[in-house]
Amino acid sequence: MRHGVAGRKLGRPTDQRIALFRSLVTALFRYEKITTTLPKAKSIQAEAEKLITLGKRGDLHARRQALAYVFDPKIVDKLFMVIGPRYAERAGGYTRIVKTGFRQGDAAPMARIELVE
Repeated sequence: MRHGVAGRKLGRPTDQRIALFRSLVTALFRYEKITTTLPKAKSIQAEAEKLITLGKRGDLHARRQALAYVFDPKIVDKLFMVIGPRYAERAGGYTRIVKTGFRQGDAAPMARIELVE
């Protein structure tokens, strides 16, 4: 029984799925918007919001927690110096998902996840 088990598997083993989410979140912070499939965008939205909240906190422990998740240390610097202060007075809802249609090859639903202004 799957009682209380949340999250999408996306047809991948656990280690590959976690690596995929980490790389997508890193790309989201690097480019501030990415286009991916809708289930992947929905899966990384919560992780990205948690990391932005760490960026708002700004202390050493929060920075180390972000470094444990994000692949690139330069992106962590951007998260704490640019993105975190940008949302200092915002209580939540830092990202938005916009559906962009269907992919040509396999008709997968596509979406753009971006940081709100």
